[in-house]
Amino acid sequence: MSERPFSDWLREQCADEWTGVVTHPFAMAINDGTVPDDAMRRYLEQDFQFVDSFTALLGAAVACADSFEARVPFGRFLGQVATTEEKTYFHRALAELGGRAEVAPEPVTADFRRLMDEARASQDYALIVAVLCVAEWTYLGWASRAVEPLPESFVHREWIELHDGVEFRGWVRFLRGELDRLGAGMDEPRRREVLGVFARAVELERRFFDMAAG
Repeated sequence: MSERPFSDWLREQCADEWTGVVTHPFAMAINDGTVPDDAMRRYLEQDFQFVDSFTALLGAAVACADSFEARVPFGRFLGQVATTEEKTYFHRALAELGGRAEVAPEPVTADFRRLMDEARASQDYALIVAVLCVAEWTYLGWASRAVEPLPESFVHREWIELHDGVEFRGWVRFLRGELDRLGAGMDEPRRREVLGVFARAVELERRFFDMAAG
């Protein structure tokens, strides 16, 4: 393997899908504040269906991390963001849009939730980090493309801010760093195993935005 970071290598292997996520028309419309209320409601209703599986996956990362230093950021994010700021945003935004927290999952939502649950059940730290990294890094990818002034509606503006700020950038940097650290000791079959999960998550992110766009 070359000297480049493992996380960069993973992203490069699915570059087309990755670009399709971070430049997706629906994501760019969030940045512009031009997503119609009914489409934004449906998108957030479906995204909220990940909260439980995502929280459980963070818990698995705390349990499976190979050092105390690695456990701390997962625990901090679990406590301060996933169960507080972001969940509060969902309730406020869905109330504003007339949405519901409990809806039937779309097929891609069910598929993505299944991937999170599979990674959690595997108790395989590298696979857990791969799924988390895709979920967070791709969202930073599109949210960081927003330009000032951000949309006036808090539904759009705060969703962007949740995924592009100093703390969130540090969180993504930590996830990438963990993949880079773990990847340095992997043989080729193991790298390919992690890539399989990483690429599957990227594909699901793109499909999720496709679903949202209708």
